[in-house]
Amino acid sequence: MNQRLDYNSFAPDGMKALGGVHAYVGRCGLPKELIDLVYLRVSQINGCAYCIDMHARDILTAGLATEKLVLVPVWREAGMLFNPQERAALGWAESVTRVSETGVPDSAFAAVSRVFNGKELADLTIAISLMNAYNRMAISFRAMPAAGHD
Repeated sequence: MNQRLDYNSFAPDGMKALGGVHAYVGRCGLPKELIDLVYLRVSQINGCAYCIDMHARDILTAGLATEKLVLVPVWREAGMLFNPQERAALGWAESVTRVSETGVPDSAFAAVSRVFNGKELADLTIAISLMNAYNRMAISFRAMPAAGHD
């Protein structure tokens, strides 16, 4: 598979704007590990090899246990390996990412609202939306994962 288009070169201002949102998420106050797990899960759902590779590498470099990393896709079955905040964020990320299938039901909102306040929930949803945008760029234009170049 070859990259179709270097979207960073053709739309640098647009990608810079997405980078500004990424910077906002990084300083919004949500734990970095939580955001990284959400980015990884969204990318897994969307099947974005480029982003899965990048976020898995970032997570491992930050010191997350390999056991936790490999269980992200099955977090519901991982017992208490994921704390209540992570579990709520991952559930919300799945529902929001699959919006055309789920419609993001009231039950999903109620579950996440028990763990996050309004600002945190808005910021979490911005992070989820951002990763969905990045995934769509990388998948559409066939961005190559670093692992494919190693």
